[in-house]
Amino acid sequence: MPDFQLAVIDVDGTLINKQGKISAADKEAIGKARDKGILVALSTGRVVPACTYLLEELGLDGFHIFCDGALVYNPATAQTCYSQPLCQGPLLSAIEFVREHNIYLELYTILDYYVEYENWSAKMHREFFRISPTVTDFKKVALTQDVQKIELMVHDQTERRGAELFMSHFEDDFHFSIARAPAYPEVEFVNIVSPGISKGRALEKMAAQMGISLRNVIAFGDGSNDLPLFRAAGFGVAMGNARAELKEIADYVTLDVEESGLAAAFNKFLI
Repeated sequence: MPDFQLAVIDVDGTLINKQGKISAADKEAIGKARDKGILVALSTGRVVPACTYLLEELGLDGFHIFCDGALVYNPATAQTCYSQPLCQGPLLSAIEFVREHNIYLELYTILDYYVEYENWSAKMHREFFRISPTVTDFKKVALTQDVQKIELMVHDQTERRGAELFMSHFEDDFHFSIARAPAYPEVEFVNIVSPGISKGRALEKMAAQMGISLRNVIAFGDGSNDLPLFRAAGFGVAMGNARAELKEIADYVTLDVEESGLAAAFNKFLI
């Protein structure tokens, strides 16, 4: 077993349960690992502001992976280790496309979240992710700021058809991954980033910045977007509630997130 120096943790479905909370056992285990000198970082499709309260609750600093791998960033110092925003041309085309086909879209920069109009998703983001959108003209944002990722929200057949139409049209322009949150099992979050972006590539950049060998990294996850993370890390732990394809390549499968599976694995491998 390698001498683990860095633990990289997915958020929704790994750290966060159906209640949208971190269990007391998970929080305690993370604290004990950090007391032993093990670095702990988040790796998530979420944007920076949607993780601020989690980082504060866990007392985490340093670099973390955001936007499904498009950004490696230290919120405490506003230092960027790695950033791969969307190219302006495809982004502008995407904006025109969603307007033409009446598809709801969200834009994310490092610190802000934009919509052209609010729907059910804005309410969910306020209540669950603790962030509020700015309603604005997408083209103004696209022409003046770096957009790290865009996102489609799917919770009914109309939205599913819209998402499938968008993904088919832009399959060569963007990388797509679908994330889920236990608190909203009926919702699919379609993360859209630049081609070649993944949590695995971001981990490579972050570990190099930290001076840590990938073989000394242990990763925890539950979703298909964690596949590249597990392939990059020295050791991968899938949650009991993880997607089947992630369990297949994992080095170990722990308990469900509702059973504090993270703490069980931390106690086995890190504490």
